[in-house]
Amino acid sequence: MHESDLPQGKGWSPLTWQILDGQPRIPVTLIEAAERVDSGVIYAQRWLEFQGHELIDELRAAQAEATHDLCRWFVDTYPRSAEQGRPQQGEESFYARRRPADSRLDPEQPLAEQFNLLRVVDNERYPAFFEWRGKRYTLSIDEHTDSSHAAQRLSPKSGLTAPRGETVA
Repeated sequence: MHESDLPQGKGWSPLTWQILDGQPRIPVTLIEAAERVDSGVIYAQRWLEFQGHELIDELRAAQAEATHDLCRWFVDTYPRSAEQGRPQQGEESFYARRRPADSRLDPEQPLAEQFNLLRVVDNERYPAFFEWRGKRYTLSIDEHTDSSHAAQRLSPKSGLTAPRGETVA
């Protein structure tokens, strides 16, 4: 699995990098394992649609659901699913590995301009932080819900698309 429209976006943390770039529509791509990183045959994709408010746990849940659906489709329709694979075409690009420093906020910039960064930070492993007057501060972000909005979560449900464009689930 890889969360980009291969061969674009090979490498590390493609979902995160695309959220940081403001992309609301991100594919999860089922590929064959290959010797070169993220270069295998493409079997199917599922496109996730985001509203722009989802935090990392919701993003990961949507990613996990799409991964499950793609794997289930591949197994349930095998060997036909394997026969639908297509080689990657086009120019490739690569995402760098994210580092703790990538969670740095700029205290001089408006929060709205940095919200996508807050969406993808992990409060435990790589929290958002900023430096101010020689001190370092960390921030955590959680969605506030009240009783009228509790448990409202995005559940992206788009169809799976096989390489030839047919909807598979």
